[in-house]
Amino acid sequence: MVPRMPPQEARLGYIYSAPFRIQGVSVAGEQAVVHVPELDLVFDIGLCPRPVLASPTVALSHTHMDHVAGLPYWFSQRAFQKMPGTARCLVHPKMVEPVRRMMASWIDLERQHTPHEIVPIEPDSEYQLRPNMFVRAIEVSHTTPALAFVVIERRSKLRDEFRGVSQDRLRELRGQGVEITKTIEIPLVAYTGDTEIGDFLFRDEFRNAQVVITECTFFEEEHRDRAKVGKHIHVEDLRPLLEAWTARDIIIGHVSRRTLIPFARERIEAIAGPERSQHVHLLMDHRSNRVRYENQVAAFENVAGNSKVQNSPTNAGGFFDSLSDCPASSLEITAEHLEKDL
Repeated sequence: MVPRMPPQEARLGYIYSAPFRIQGVSVAGEQAVVHVPELDLVFDIGLCPRPVLASPTVALSHTHMDHVAGLPYWFSQRAFQKMPGTARCLVHPKMVEPVRRMMASWIDLERQHTPHEIVPIEPDSEYQLRPNMFVRAIEVSHTTPALAFVVIERRSKLRDEFRGVSQDRLRELRGQGVEITKTIEIPLVAYTGDTEIGDFLFRDEFRNAQVVITECTFFEEEHRDRAKVGKHIHVEDLRPLLEAWTARDIIIGHVSRRTLIPFARERIEAIAGPERSQHVHLLMDHRSNRVRYENQVAAFENVAGNSKVQNSPTNAGGFFDSLSDCPASSLEITAEHLEKDL
C-alpha cells in the first residue's frame, strides 16, 4: 500500500482591508505571525514564512514559544539574504535580557554572529517606523509580561480658527511664529497580542483604529474558566469590544485548532449580529477570505471597466455619475495588491 502524502504546511491567512494587507498564520499554542507589508511591520514571529523577511521590524507581544520561536531564524535569514538594514525586535523591557540571551546562545551554536537588534519598548512609549508613523506599546494582561501595539500616523491639520483664511495671510502668520496647524493622531492598525479583556482594550487607540487584529482563543461556553486561567479572550468578551471598536475590519486570530472555523463563525455572528459580523473576519478562514478577496477583485475590475466606458466619447453620461457611487472597497485596491499570489 502506498502511504499517504504528508499534510501541507499551514497556508498564510490573507485579508485585504484597504490599504492594508493582513497576512500570516495564527493558531493558538502552535504559531502566531501577522505581517502588514504596507507598514513594514511584523506582529509576533512564532514562525518565519518567507514574505515576512521583507519587513525589518518585529513587534513582539510576548515571549511564549508560539510567538517567538521564529525570531532567530528571521534574523538569520535577513542577514543571509543580505537584506538592507539591521533587523530589530521591539520587546517588553522585562523580557529584553532573556531574548538577548536566547540570541547569544546562537553564536556558540552557529559559530557566527548574526546582526540583530533587541529594542526595549516601555508601555505607553513609541518607536518611530517612518517620519510621521509610530508604533505605540500598550501593556496588557497575560500570563507573562505582554504588550499590545497600535500603529499611529501623525498629520498636521489647519486649526479651525484659520479655516477660510487666504494662503498669503497664513504665510504671514506662520512667519510671525503663530501656530496655524495642530497635530492629530490617526490609529491605523491595532494588535492585541495574547491578553484577557481589560480597560486597556477600550483605550482610544483601540476604539478608533481603522483595523483591529485581536486574539480569541476560546469559543465554547464551558471554556470560559479556561480563558480566565490562561488570560485569553473568550468569544463572549468580544461582545463589549465589538460595540466599542469602530474599526471597519476586525480580524480574529489565535483560534485553537480544536475549534472548527464554521463553529467559530457561528458564534461570532450570534454575538455581533448579521450586520457587524460582516466586518469581523477569521484570519485562518481561508475559504471565506478567498471569496471576499475575489469579490473585491471583481468589484475593482467592474469599476475600472465602467470608468473606461464612461470616459469613451460613445458613452456620454456613463454607467456611474462618479466613482463615489461605486463600492468603497473596490476603489482602494491597487494593481500591486491584485497581483498578489494567494
